[in-house]
Amino acid sequence: MTRLIGISGSLRHASFNTALLNAAIELAPAGCELVAGTIRGIPLYDGDVEAAEGIPPAVATLKDQIAQADGLVLFTPEYNNGIPGVFKNAIDWLSRPPSDSARVFGGKPVAVCGASPGGFGTILSQAAWLPVLRTLQADFWSGGRLMVARANTLMDAEGRLADEATRTRLAAFIADFAAFVRSRAGSARA
Repeated sequence: MTRLIGISGSLRHASFNTALLNAAIELAPAGCELVAGTIRGIPLYDGDVEAAEGIPPAVATLKDQIAQADGLVLFTPEYNNGIPGVFKNAIDWLSRPPSDSARVFGGKPVAVCGASPGGFGTILSQAAWLPVLRTLQADFWSGGRLMVARANTLMDAEGRLADEATRTRLAAFIADFAAFVRSRAGSARA
């Protein structure tokens, strides 16, 4: 069983990216489990807090969830043509202390996708994640892209992804990423 963890980079209750993550959980292929992690409860990064109190519980929990997963999917919004501050802040905490970063991110297959009400999806936010993932020494999957534009028109009244064409694209994205993760695990055993 391939185990993936997905993280929505939005705290908003009716987040398009959380809806995308929830749809991906439903659409995960056979032999693949996708679970949701959360950045909720992660405080603003403060080195003084880290030195005095250590890693906050919400950070420690998410770090362990990522470390135990075979792969990570970032469901990123795009704010002002870049990565949302709350999402980047969470990743900054997750990389602390530096001595533990390799356990969480080192060689971890990571995919990035996202939804936005704008016409270009999350193309700039996704591109902005590349240097971050390189720095963390993650294994970025470049085999597929999913940028959901005009997400506000694709949701039903309950805030669920209702557009069948987008659901089909999302299912293929998750299946292809899961296959990539399995191939990485297979080559690591060889």
